[in-house]
Amino acid sequence: MRLATTIRPYAWGSVTALPELFGTEPTGQPQAELWMGAHPGSPSTVGGVPLGELIAADPAGTLGEASAARFGPALPYLLKVLAVARPLSLQVHPTTEQARAGFADETARGIALDDFARTYKDASHKPEMVCAVTPFHGLCGFRSPAATAGLLDRLGVPGLRPWIDTLMTGPPEEALRGVFAEMLDDASLALRAEVERALLDADDADLAVYADLARACPGDRGVVAGLLLNHVSLRPGEALYLGAGVPHAYLGGVGVEIMANSDNVLRCGLTTKHVDVPELMRVVDFTPGEPHLVRPEPVGRGAHHYRPPAPEFALSRHDLDGEGAHELPGGLPQIVVCIEGEAVLGDALTLRPGESAFIPASVPSTPLGGKGTAYRALPGAAA
Repeated sequence: MRLATTIRPYAWGSVTALPELFGTEPTGQPQAELWMGAHPGSPSTVGGVPLGELIAADPAGTLGEASAARFGPALPYLLKVLAVARPLSLQVHPTTEQARAGFADETARGIALDDFARTYKDASHKPEMVCAVTPFHGLCGFRSPAATAGLLDRLGVPGLRPWIDTLMTGPPEEALRGVFAEMLDDASLALRAEVERALLDADDADLAVYADLARACPGDRGVVAGLLLNHVSLRPGEALYLGAGVPHAYLGGVGVEIMANSDNVLRCGLTTKHVDVPELMRVVDFTPGEPHLVRPEPVGRGAHHYRPPAPEFALSRHDLDGEGAHELPGGLPQIVVCIEGEAVLGDALTLRPGESAFIPASVPSTPLGGKGTAYRALPGAAA
């Protein structure tokens, strides 16, 4: 089923990256996210019918009995192509329990789903994974407090000494919680401004990405708070997984992103969207550690599979050489998107860059051929 899809024009999106990738005309406006799936925020359609309606009419045939039994009569994942030209918001995603409680609370209080102040758009958690198409980088998870203390010390700002001492001597999670909260508090406004000036004057490679953040988002509370987070850079084909509570902000590049079928985001900075610091503080995981990279597993000539620790989704990359087809299994709800060149499903459906198709579970094993690069989404529990 060929999909008609929507590109969301968020302000952080690139004006040129997706048109260049897909061979389309720029609109003059940012093109941030191409959505493929059945989320009601921007559902894909088949012949004008929303994909979610087709699934609801025949859950067993479209999803397969196993997926329908585990995840209910809905597509368990949402697939996107991101084009990041400016920093995304500094954000976290809730657990399932937090999402259910938050969604029920806001609904009970009469906050409309499209209200600017609405935080929980649905009752699902939102683990996600991004696979780099071009060099891609962002901030992800808390760096060890001692390493961050050393980084802050190199800025030479006397007012940072209390935060540095806390990070050096306090229990790691407690120290991170306390410093992060103070960085986000408006009582620290003058100190944040001083830190931004120091960042802009710094000649330090380790601080360069944070100086870029200060230039892109001057005066934003997320600039200084971002100093607590790891900077991660992905080469094309590398992937990053983000679980519940992990603070992050994508900073630049094009990537294929897959997540649970949710749009729940709690923000604290680097954005003009709704910010809810108290709720975010309740959800954040303050455990320090390295970013969770997902290694691609070769599964045949030109095919690599990514298995994140989330049952709702997995992702495969298919580098097609024009000389043979990759056999896609039947019995699963799958979405295939062409990123480069040409991808041919079966002997009838040709996808060009930016085009996608849904393969219902009722369709038997299907060959994927052509010459180019395609990504395939499927439920992780079946991978």
